[in-house]
Amino acid sequence: MRFAFLGSGSQGNALVVESGSTRILLDCGFGLAETISRLGRLGLTPQDLAAVVVTHEHDDHIGGVARLARRHSLPVWLTHGTLNGFEALFADVKTVNVIESYESFSVGDLHIQPFPVPHDAREPAQFVFGDGDRRMGVLTDTGCSTPHIEAMLSQCHALVLECNHDLDLLRASSYPQRLRDRISGKFGHLDNVTAAGLLARLDNGRLQHLVAAHLSQENNRPELARAALSDAIGCEPDWIAIADQSEGLDWRQIS
Repeated sequence: MRFAFLGSGSQGNALVVESGSTRILLDCGFGLAETISRLGRLGLTPQDLAAVVVTHEHDDHIGGVARLARRHSLPVWLTHGTLNGFEALFADVKTVNVIESYESFSVGDLHIQPFPVPHDAREPAQFVFGDGDRRMGVLTDTGCSTPHIEAMLSQCHALVLECNHDLDLLRASSYPQRLRDRISGKFGHLDNVTAAGLLARLDNGRLQHLVAAHLSQENNRPELARAALSDAIGCEPDWIAIADQSEGLDWRQIS
């Protein structure tokens, strides 16, 4: 099992998870040409994908999904709330699967477990991907943690964790106060310290890979995210990978 990012941040998000012959794209916030180009950097084409799974309806996550799925006949999985209001956009997509009550489902060799998160979207979901032996947890776009989130992410072999902002940088930013309040609110995004606190409460005994994701380009720095997370679990900061907005993140193998 392995994974790689096409990109991560407010300008577009997409993550590939692979097990055996199955490759899932989690979100697609890039245009069609850009998505194909970024897949190419990973040695992939859209024909290599088995499905697109969507976390929520914000444009940096869903903006390119329908066009990619329609052009390349890819099935899409998303919640009722995420689909609501986008029915016309997905009308010509061959297969649209609605996730019912966060029930788990499988696509090829991958088992996928959705779980709810506090975020300012209609019915947002994050996911744990598994192949029967290994588990990879993904948590971005949540304003705070919950006991259920922490139960879902414990004992993962790989973890993608949102470190959207540093609170001091956000307070000093050029963002309007209303936007700053939204980002730092309980339905917004995780800051470095809150993400580190969540991480410290998990059972990380099996953790092989830790990736800080969805970093704000104005309100965070990779070294700040790494420092917070490394303090939480006692690892070297450089052991923590960063999912970059422009470069993404190359393949990581889960053994």
